[in-house]
Formats: sequence, C-alpha cells, structure tokens
Amino acid sequence: MTYGQSSQASPETALPRHFVEMLGHYPLFDGLPDVLMNTAPDVSVRVNPGKGVSVDAEMSCVPWCTDGFYLPQRLPFTFDPALHQGLYYVQDASSMAISHIAKTLSADGRPLRWLDVCAAPGGKTTAAISALPEGSIVIANEYDPRRAAALAENLERWGYGRTAVTVGDTKAYRRLEGFFDVVAVDAPCSGEGMMRKEPQAVRQWTPALVQQCAALQQQIADNAWQALRPGGYMVYSTCTFNVQENERNVARMIERYDARSIDPGLSDFPGVAGAVEGTACCARFIPGRVRGEGLFVAVLQKPGDAAVQPCRRSFAKTSVAPGKWLPDNYIYTDIAGSLHAVPEDAAAVLATVAKHAKCISIGIEAGVVKGRDILPSYALAHAVDLNADVFHQAEVDYHTAIAYLRGEPVVLPDSPRGIILLTFRGRPLAFAKNIGNRANNLVPASRRIISPHIPDDEPIVLSV
Repeated sequence: MTYGQSSQASPETALPRHFVEMLGHYPLFDGLPDVLMNTAPDVSVRVNPGKGVSVDAEMSCVPWCTDGFYLPQRLPFTFDPALHQGLYYVQDASSMAISHIAKTLSADGRPLRWLDVCAAPGGKTTAAISALPEGSIVIANEYDPRRAAALAENLERWGYGRTAVTVGDTKAYRRLEGFFDVVAVDAPCSGEGMMRKEPQAVRQWTPALVQQCAALQQQIADNAWQALRPGGYMVYSTCTFNVQENERNVARMIERYDARSIDPGLSDFPGVAGAVEGTACCARFIPGRVRGEGLFVAVLQKPGDAAVQPCRRSFAKTSVAPGKWLPDNYIYTDIAGSLHAVPEDAAAVLATVAKHAKCISIGIEAGVVKGRDILPSYALAHAVDLNADVFHQAEVDYHTAIAYLRGEPVVLPDSPRGIILLTFRGRPLAFAKNIGNRANNLVPASRRIISPHIPDDEPIVLSV
C-alpha cells in the first residue's frame, strides 16, 4: 500500500539524478522516487497529555505514538487558540517515533536527564517530555540563535518546568562529561526525507552536501557522546535516506566508542523497515511504506554502568516572589530582570547546565517585577503546573481570543480591575490587565499572530 495524497511534481523540482541512482542501489527504496514526486504528505498532530489532552478514539491514530493522530487535511493552525495554549503540536508522524523510544528507555519509571543537542524547532523534544517519567529533566540545545528562539517558544507553550533551552555549539557539552542518561542527536542532514514536503530540499541536494552533512554529524555525535554517562543511551536520527549519514555514521560510533547497538523497538509497527547496510539495529520510516516522511533512527548504549554526575550548584533565590501562582515545590530566581520558576529538585541540574552553556530559557518565566507589582508573564499561562484558581478569570470567545493573540486590547465589562487570566474553552490562554474601559494586552510582540487575515470559521483540531 502506498500512503499519501495524490500530487503532481513540477519540472523545477525533479529529483536529482545522482539521488535517484543512489536509491537504486537498495531494493528497499523501490518506488520511492515516484512517491516523493507524485504524492503529498499526510498531516498529523500530537497532543499534550500534561494538559489533560488525549487522542479521541475515533481519530486515525499514529501507530507508534499514543498521543498522535492524522488529520484529513492541513488547517490554518496559526488561527487555532488551542495551538497557542500548547494543547497540541503539529508534527510529522514519523518524527513522533521518539515518543515510543523515550518510553522504552525509561520503562523502569526512573526520572532521566535527557539532552537534545539539535532540538529546534522542538517537536522531538516536546515528544520526549510527554513520554518520560515524571521528574525527568530535559535540556534542549540549538546552534542557530533564530531557531533557538523558536525552540524556546514551543517549549514555553508545552509548559513543562524542568527544562532549559541553550544556544551554541555542542562542544560546550563536552564539559558536562557523564552528565546525562540520554542524549538525542537529531542531526542536521541533507534533508532527503523532506523532499516530498519541501521543494527546497530537492533544490539544495548534491552529493557534496551529503558528505558535508556526514562530517558535521560525526562532530556533533562525538561531542554529545562525552556528555553521556556510562550505560546511558544515544538516540541518533536524521530525516534522510543515504547510508553515509545513517548506517555508516552509526557503524563509526560503534567502532570508535565500542558502543552497543540497541533495538529501537519499532520493527513491530507495519511499514517500519530496518537497515539497508551493516548489522546495527535501526528503524527506517520511508514515505509510501508508512504514513509519514523520511526518518532514520538508531539507539546506541555507552559501555559501562555509572550514575549521572552529581551537582551541587543552585540558583540564587529571589526575595521578591509571587504568591501561589505555582506549587510550593517551585523556587524563583531573577534572570535578566525576569522571575523564573524552577522545581527545587531540578534546580541544581539546571544551574549546572547554565554555568557551562548559554541559556536563553530556564524553567517557567513566571513574571516581571514592575515597581511594587509582579506582572505574570505570557509563559506562565501555559505552565502545566499553573494554579489557575488564584487568578480572576474571564472566558473569551473565538474571535476575542484571536484578536487578543494579535495584540489587540479587549473589553472585560464583568471582570474586576487588575490581572485577569483569559481562558478559552475553559483552559488558560493569556493574561490581561483590566483597567476598566479596556484590558491592556500582555502578549509579547514576539508571540503575537502577525497575519491580518482571520478565517471566518474556527479551525477546530481538538474536540476539547
């Protein structure tokens, strides 16, 4: 069976000849060029169980991710308040495989320290957050500052407090030797697996790009390996098909570090294939065989057995802190004029990471001190642990919600003056400051909807 909606390729996006020839060396890829050129991608989303959202039994579920389901068509997600509330994430179904792997690696229920070294835009990171045991700590790194900003925004919406976002070269994590239980390397690649989805992936492909990416992937994997404790696991993935960036890089890690190849546990799902070269365990998601785009993933275990490195650092607690905005296990620290809330049992780990890498986000940005007042931050409204009942609340309709997310003031005639938590369908949306004749908008400019168009009908993705 071939998955994907019918499509017709244009001449300017014809597949490169050398790429087609490469596919021809492996029977597993028979028919793939036709699928890439003549079918369209499926659309899928993954819900946020931390906010009490689950997949409806009537949905077309993603086989390897209990939180994922397919949509019949792409919707204008930007104009769905549920997206801004962090209730779901738009993600290719193949990439959701990280959820199954995270659950497999944490089957004993012990909280883990998880590092994602190439994390933007955050799909695999948020999938890991949802799949890992309660109390796990997740660090997400991105080299490019602009992509790191998008990563921080998506993790902010997901609302988990035991996280930090860092920006910079992965070599910074060499200094945190043996610090993590799991290191995920979703390596930058030649993007062959995105050719059906992104015409730019077709236009930029060359054999030289493949070699360049393979070399960069090796550097990143070497850096990440140092941060892994003995007995810990590396999850290596790419969205490409060639063996240079996949099986051969995995074989190199096995030989160089005496790593043990671990079954990712995905072979039982229909359509998921294995290696096309070598003996290492891996999983390949190939368009036409599965309802998803191209993905390669392998799991390697570091020799030995040791606990993660302990740490004794912590943040300086601020003397100015809000009331019961978050549970009592959170502490507050002042970072560049903003109050950040961190679960106390994660503070030492997050503080140690902040010492060695450039952090742009730590825990939950809870608020900003303005004179004698503390204004709640936009991020606080999305925190999984938010104590919503301590705020005055005002339910808004769809058009009011979108207007507010565009940065417009709203009128709340039935609400008292002061800070109001706006809700949409009973769930937190954002904070506003009601001054009587209007409520001032507290949505940061970087988080606002900038499109002037608002659809007439609400794009409903979730039934909640």
